[in-house]
Order: sequence, then structure tokens, then C-alpha cells
Amino acid sequence: MNAELDVVYESSLQFFGKMNASISHEINNVLAIINENAGLLEDFAIMADKETPIDPARLKTMAGKILAQIKRADTMIKNMNKFAHSVDERIKYVDLNDLLELAVALSNRFASMRGITLELNTPTNPLFITTNNFFLENLLWQCLDFSMDAAGQGKIVALNAEMTENHAVIRFSQLNGLKAAPGMVSSVTMTEGLLDALKGRVTTDIEAGVMTLTLPADINR
Repeated sequence: MNAELDVVYESSLQFFGKMNASISHEINNVLAIINENAGLLEDFAIMADKETPIDPARLKTMAGKILAQIKRADTMIKNMNKFAHSVDERIKYVDLNDLLELAVALSNRFASMRGITLELNTPTNPLFITTNNFFLENLLWQCLDFSMDAAGQGKIVALNAEMTENHAVIRFSQLNGLKAAPGMVSSVTMTEGLLDALKGRVTTDIEAGVMTLTLPADINR
């Protein structure tokens, strides 16, 4: 059991590092774009000193680009803050919709690098569960990572979630690559220890191209 927990903790540390590295990379990209536009503004300032006419529309466009990047960075930092605080409590009553939105936001850069579109369809009503939300974020990432590999030529991974009486059910669908390469199912990298820690199970319907993650509504029961 201790060896199994060691694998879970090692996986969680790797996940934490991978996501923080990805966020910092994205923030660096934002800073690079802002820096580029700041350089152009400096060029315009030199032109103004020489009384060279400046097109106001270009200034407006540049300001819009800078504001858009600031807004983008603000969203990244808010997501990073949510992610960092997910380790504050071991067991927590959380809205599964929020966790799925965060998981997709953290995964979007990796999806973009693979040419994959993540489509999240969440219900309007909250889906509250009691779970270890950091372990669940790790498990959701591993499910998404596998699903992106299994998306096939459609290049889309759709997610949706619902509550039954005692369980939360999360489906990863449009995994058309499963039918083309059924052997992929055996390559799922999710640790059994992580599933055991969350009292969850994963099933795969190759013909339908669907992977289903089932979790207890309350991990304490």
C-alpha cells in the first residue's frame, strides 16, 4: 500500500510541476507580445519627437493588443491561483463543473500543440461532490492526455458530466482513434493507485469512442 501511495504522490508532483511549467511558458509568451508592442510604441514616440505623422488607428490597435494580452495573463494567473489552492485541503466539497473548467484551461496549451479542440459541455446546475480535488485534477489531466491521443482524425475531445444518485459520471467522447487502434486502451497511463485513492473506475467503449470516469459523490462513504 505504501508503494502504491508513493506512486500516487510522485505522479501528483510531476503533474503539479508540468502544469506550472506550462502556465509560466504561457505567461512568458504574453510578456513577449506586450514587450513587442511596447517597442513599437517607443518607435512611435521617436516619430512623434521628429514630428512625423502617426496614424491614430495604429495606436488604437496596439493598445487593444496590449489590453487583450493583459486580460489573457489575468485569466492565466487566476487559474494558476485556483490550481495552487487545490492542495490546501485533502478532502473538499467542490463543484465538479469548476474542476472540469480548470482541467480544460490547464490542458488547452497541450491540446493546441496537438491540434486538438477540447469541447466542454457543463450543465447549468452545479455538480457538487466530496473528493480529493487535487488528485482528481491529476486524474482528469491523465484522462484528457489519453483522450487527446485517442481523438483520431476528428481532432476533437468532448467532455460532459452528470450526477447519478451516488456517483459523478464524466464522459470523454469522440475518441474515434480507439476504434482504429483498440490496443490503445492498454496504454492508459493512469495509475491504479490514483483511481483507488479517489475510489473511481474507468471504463472504455471502443465502438462508441467513449471513455467514462465514475467517481463517488462522497469519497468518505
